[in-house]
Amino acid sequence: MAATESRPEPRLEPRPVGPHPHEGDPVFDLHVGGKLETVSTVALVGRDDLSKAYTPGVARVCEAIAADPAMTQHYTWVPNTVAVVTDGTAVLGLGDIGPAAAMPVMEGKAVLFKQFGGVDAVPICLDTTDTEEIIETVARLAPSFGGVNLEDISAPRCFEIEDRLKEMLDIPVFHDDQHGTAVVALAALKGALRLTGRDIGSIRVVISGAGAAGVAVGKILLEAGVRDLAITDRKGVLHSSRSDLTPVKRAVAEVTADLTGRQGSLAEVLDGADVYIGVSGGTVPEEDVARMAEGCVIFGLANPTPEVLPEVAHRYARVVATGRSDFPNQINNVLAFPGIFRGAFDTRATAITEGMKLAAADALADLVGDDLAEDFIIPSPFDPRVGPAVATAVAEAARRDGVARR
Repeated sequence: MAATESRPEPRLEPRPVGPHPHEGDPVFDLHVGGKLETVSTVALVGRDDLSKAYTPGVARVCEAIAADPAMTQHYTWVPNTVAVVTDGTAVLGLGDIGPAAAMPVMEGKAVLFKQFGGVDAVPICLDTTDTEEIIETVARLAPSFGGVNLEDISAPRCFEIEDRLKEMLDIPVFHDDQHGTAVVALAALKGALRLTGRDIGSIRVVISGAGAAGVAVGKILLEAGVRDLAITDRKGVLHSSRSDLTPVKRAVAEVTADLTGRQGSLAEVLDGADVYIGVSGGTVPEEDVARMAEGCVIFGLANPTPEVLPEVAHRYARVVATGRSDFPNQINNVLAFPGIFRGAFDTRATAITEGMKLAAADALADLVGDDLAEDFIIPSPFDPRVGPAVATAVAEAARRDGVARR
């Protein structure tokens, strides 16, 4: 990449000027004109530069890639660029607001990719909620990107979309609402368990919420060694004798409640539980929280209102985390996804494996080190060690798992 000082100044002002409907509101002011722009990495200061960057010189590069498509890894931005794809059906805590309204979030995601992972990202908001159309569209766009980050697509469609794209494509496909949340939650839980003197293989964990995040958190906890896990939805614990389960929920039930025999309501399985992880919204009554084990761990991750408010959780739990930045121990996906893609891109990985996710969680947990405390079980997103540590761990795992191409 050319040095910053060699880049030409833009000839035209890219951002709109003049008043806007919400002028004076600092959030809207920040968003005027969007949060992204494309920036040339080469200077075009004369005819010679133009002839190399475009016609006729660019034809030689195009012919080289036509003869050997792997040359895109050297002569285009593809290997360092991720598509951030949504249909706008499950945006943050806003729900189904559509593709146009989702764009500010996707732009924000792209900014985070660049800031914390050095990864270029392009927001793509699709005007369809049809599973087949989304899969076909992303597959056709794939040659332009080194990876795909699926974002804010509602369950259960998100599971099929991710699984089928992973089968079709030889580049990383990652649904961040699932796996980013799962990685950071596991990292935070490792710190909480170390602080409370608990072993991951002997704890009782309850997850409320069986959507994308809840299922993914459950899966990664099982991979990490949790043996007693109950996942609940609005009708109670997932178990295979229920006739109302989706295929995804049924598969999870067969390796959670069916092994422990736990059934019943959220309140019933919270009795004596060591860990509660909320990814559902709603409110857990205080009397149910009070039935948890002494010195328990409570992660209320719904935004903007945690399932268990911190002032309630602290009456019963030793360690409390939320999804909010204004409380300690924020479970924030930005700790994971930039470094995960950085590590995947650095090795030209064909996929993001379970081993790579576990490695990312371990790297985050290790960064806390001797600073571990009730209000510090996970590093800050602004800790400059985070991105490189996660990327290094993910790259090493990619090589161990046999998905690295370099």
